[in-house]
Amino acid sequence: MFIGRERELRVLEETYQKPGFQMTVIYGRRRIGKSRLITEFIKEKRASYYVASQSSFQDNVKKWSAQFIMDLFPAMEGVSFDTPESFFQFIGNSATEEKLVIALDEIPYIAETDASFLSRLQAAIDTVFASKNIYLIICGSAISFMEKEILSEKSPLFGRRTNQIFLKPFDYMDSARFTQNYSSEEKAIVYGVTGGVAKYLTLFDDSLSLDENLINHFFKPSGYLYEEPLNLLTQEFRTINTYNTVIEVCAGGTNRLNEIADKANISTATLAYIIKNLMTIGVISRKTPMTEVENKKRTAYEITDGMYRFWYRFIPAARAAIEMGRGEVFYHSYVKDKLHSYMGSVFEEMCRFYTLSEGLEGTLNCLVTNVSSWWGPGHDHKPTDIDVVGVDDAGRKAVIGECKFKNEVIDKEVFETLLRRRGLIDKRYSEVQFLFFSLSGYSQWVEKNADPQEVRLISLDEMYQGSAPDRKGYHGTFTLCG
Repeated sequence: MFIGRERELRVLEETYQKPGFQMTVIYGRRRIGKSRLITEFIKEKRASYYVASQSSFQDNVKKWSAQFIMDLFPAMEGVSFDTPESFFQFIGNSATEEKLVIALDEIPYIAETDASFLSRLQAAIDTVFASKNIYLIICGSAISFMEKEILSEKSPLFGRRTNQIFLKPFDYMDSARFTQNYSSEEKAIVYGVTGGVAKYLTLFDDSLSLDENLINHFFKPSGYLYEEPLNLLTQEFRTINTYNTVIEVCAGGTNRLNEIADKANISTATLAYIIKNLMTIGVISRKTPMTEVENKKRTAYEITDGMYRFWYRFIPAARAAIEMGRGEVFYHSYVKDKLHSYMGSVFEEMCRFYTLSEGLEGTLNCLVTNVSSWWGPGHDHKPTDIDVVGVDDAGRKAVIGECKFKNEVIDKEVFETLLRRRGLIDKRYSEVQFLFFSLSGYSQWVEKNADPQEVRLISLDEMYQGSAPDRKGYHGTFTLCG
């Protein structure tokens, strides 16, 4: 069953309905669901879909043309072309009044084997495809390649595309659609360990317990996710030892550049290069406190990919047990009781998403247009942090929030602590609302003393009931080109 991606499908369908030649570029990290999106879109259309292989240029041309023949002219099976020019001309001759969809997946595999391929494809677009009713979809997982070689102004294909889709992970709301029989808490944990990546979400069978799913996929030698991060790193980089070390250091809680370099025993210049690459593939992200984006001294780096974060938190220490077939014992002894602790930062991310959605919906005390977190000196000059900061830049207003994914209620101390943080983030903003997010609810004192005009007490179940405007499958970045 195909789940989500309604908006992406709508963009593809609207582009398909336009007359004449059109072109869409789709890119995003591996396992995100790009291929599944394409195959869903081309159902019942006159279309050909080819996934490039890591083989020679000539081999890919033959396979691509053979796939085109098999998809659209099965009576000619066995025919293929030796040069892309002859194949592209055949595609042009095959175009009719009915739109013809040509989907080329993993284009970097072809382009990297022949430096002239993109120029040859550009020539075909300009001289053959441009006058035909053809919809060309090109797709790739190598994000840096797609941005530099396909989308940049230096690319031979620049100016030819109609639009582009940067496919991103599902948010926590749509991730829950994969495990509808689970409780809100279980859905949140599934989101926390998969990061909303489509392939990983499809692995979870909600007819089994959450424990069974986690053990089956992470804590068995045969589990799909047992070797997944290392496999992905190997596909992205030639050598992964240093990358692996840097991620391990970040997973241990170190988040400043100099500190990471010291613990990883590498130079800051080398680390900067590695961090840049890990940010490109979506494993690590750069963070600064809300309202202090340009403050380099307070920049931090953290693992933001949920699957990497969970894997590096628990699997390295579990390897011996897993290889001996005792991964289940390790999970119950050392992992299960730590899931709530692990979910702390994930839950904060979920709460920030909820805050932005509700702010744009108009249900908060100001129009929230940007959400992040904040850390720095408190009123007593001691280090402090605020989990959720949503700002209304136009109105100079803000909402701030505290998040607790624990088996205990939010009590008076936590409540009053957040209220005392009023005025910390930036003197230009006035806090107009305080948000509390709790897995386990609130004490009677909090419920009695929370002023509904100024405070919102939000449960996890309520977070799963909310709906953002036009939230039908928004998980990508779209750019329409003139």
